[in-house]
Amino acid sequence: MTRTWTPGAADAALDAVARTPRLLVALDFDGTLSELVVDAMSARAVPEAAAAIERLAALPDTLVALVSGRSLDHLRIIAEHDDASPVALAGSHGAQEWIPGTGETDPVDPPEERALREQLWVDVEELLAAYPGVELERKTYGLGIHGRPADPAVEAQAFSAVDQLMARRAPHWRRRTGSRILEFSSRQEGKDAAIAALRERFAATAVVFAGDDVTDEDALRSLHPGDLGVRVGPGESAADLRVENPQQIAALLGVIAAERGAGRE
Repeated sequence: MTRTWTPGAADAALDAVARTPRLLVALDFDGTLSELVVDAMSARAVPEAAAAIERLAALPDTLVALVSGRSLDHLRIIAEHDDASPVALAGSHGAQEWIPGTGETDPVDPPEERALREQLWVDVEELLAAYPGVELERKTYGLGIHGRPADPAVEAQAFSAVDQLMARRAPHWRRRTGSRILEFSSRQEGKDAAIAALRERFAATAVVFAGDDVTDEDALRSLHPGDLGVRVGPGESAADLRVENPQQIAALLGVIAAERGAGRE
């Protein structure tokens, strides 16, 4: 059962994960560290969250990772992430990685999928011209349809039209929905696989994962005993704790940093 956490409240699970020998802190970005915004590329982490991440990433035996459905290049822009960063990235729901000290790793993209994707970008963009405010995002391994700027009725019509097109043209692609977004990808990876890969790579003894949307539930359900899952905002969830907004997840991360930093910094 998901418990609501109030900033300042003591929580045994929070204290326990902060004391684990090797900690992975994996975080969704949009709606978790940043507010949800109409212009997707204008999203930025709220200052409190950015400060908490910086503090955690500086601690020994602690890896912070951003795990997002965004393409890696877009994630690096909105996260203001550069090559000197100690923060790992998993983009495209885990199909892409950027690892400190190693850099970017991409899976092989078959030529036939690349050709199909590029043609679908053109066809979907033409289709969306009939739906004002609904926008196409060209992703590394697929596409996203953003309805946030549109009237909800127009959004629903556009999503239905895109669903029909994709069912005909790319029925093997993975379909995902989120907060006013519809996504399709030629890759089958999910955030659960991203967490598993990061856990193994870092030899983490515990994982904290926080997210706000349907696509984050794959990762939350995959957590092990002794890990900590956090849901940001409303909705059914497999998380242990719930907070209301990015400011509260920042406060929670600050508690972990303070507890973990005692005697380590």
